[in-house]
Amino acid sequence: MRPLAICSLSALLLAGCGQGAGQKGDDQGDAAAPALPAAMDRPAGDVLSARPEQRAFRDWRAACDNGAACFAFAPSSLPDQGWLRLALAPEAQAAPRIAVGLWSPGAEGLAPTAPLTLTIDGRAFVTQRDPDADLPVSQVEAADAPVVARALAAGRKAILSAGGQRVDLSLSGAAAALLWIDERQGRLETPGALVRVGDRPASTRAPDLPRVTAAPPADQAGFGDEDQTLPRTLEALPAVKACRQETAWNDYVQKAVFSARLSADRELWAVPCFAGAYNLGSAVYVTGPNGADPTPLAFPVAEGGTVDTVVNAAYDPATRSLSAFNKGRGVGDCGVAQRWVWNGRGFALAEQSEMRDCAGVPRDLWPSLWRSR
Repeated sequence: MRPLAICSLSALLLAGCGQGAGQKGDDQGDAAAPALPAAMDRPAGDVLSARPEQRAFRDWRAACDNGAACFAFAPSSLPDQGWLRLALAPEAQAAPRIAVGLWSPGAEGLAPTAPLTLTIDGRAFVTQRDPDADLPVSQVEAADAPVVARALAAGRKAILSAGGQRVDLSLSGAAAALLWIDERQGRLETPGALVRVGDRPASTRAPDLPRVTAAPPADQAGFGDEDQTLPRTLEALPAVKACRQETAWNDYVQKAVFSARLSADRELWAVPCFAGAYNLGSAVYVTGPNGADPTPLAFPVAEGGTVDTVVNAAYDPATRSLSAFNKGRGVGDCGVAQRWVWNGRGFALAEQSEMRDCAGVPRDLWPSLWRSR
């Protein structure tokens, strides 16, 4: 697997980038199997953990978000050839959803209707192509998904093929990753388990998602134009002066200022602070009218804590949302995507997804770390 190519915000968004992110055992060591829970008999109605977490199990990566939805990803045995994604909602009756994708040279030339076949230890499963995907992406039939999940956990060889393309998928770490999801979702020894199936009744429920309510809309007259000029009150701040000095090498970057009206007496200003080949980082301030009394903003993230720089950020006044997309490489198949909503007091985290391994996975299939309602 190829690790993220950019670490400009490693301490902020991509924990561990530059220290082996995306490589074997980067989170918890080279785990052969997850630790089983000390107490498997949970009380009826026990609420699942709302703590977002990611784990690496040899070649596989698994993640669960704050709503206890979980995901597992398998790479191709050779870098940048293909991938497999398993997603499982937290409800006891939920069934896994499995997608596969080709990323190998020549995949773009496959006919849009060419089926992708997933073969595990000689057993073939024909998948349904996504006609809107730029590269071949397919879904395993819903009825086959539980069978495929257990075959992956017990399997020795998995192959993804279409037309003349053939890609080997790694199964190293599959059983451990899926068993970890079973434990996180309270499925061990229940009929809905991915790996360790039993007849123990499911006795857990998903945690409530946080509610995020947007503030009323504000008139944007005079805001949102390109090449805006920062108010003098902002330009005078030592931190902004440092940002200006850092970006002085590029006039285009220096002009990448954006602003919005948050309310009748509050404004938002974003100041570019660094730029790379495909990432532009900005510091964001809330001010009074005409930039008065600027206050730097810190944005909460799924892992806990806050960040004070947002990457490739944009503000949508219609939804009161500020979004960010820290790319791991230029094609945008890895990195961190976040969205915060202005609630009248600050920006609340509404959603966050992250793909640490650059393997050609479309952004809408990245594992979720944070959701809201």
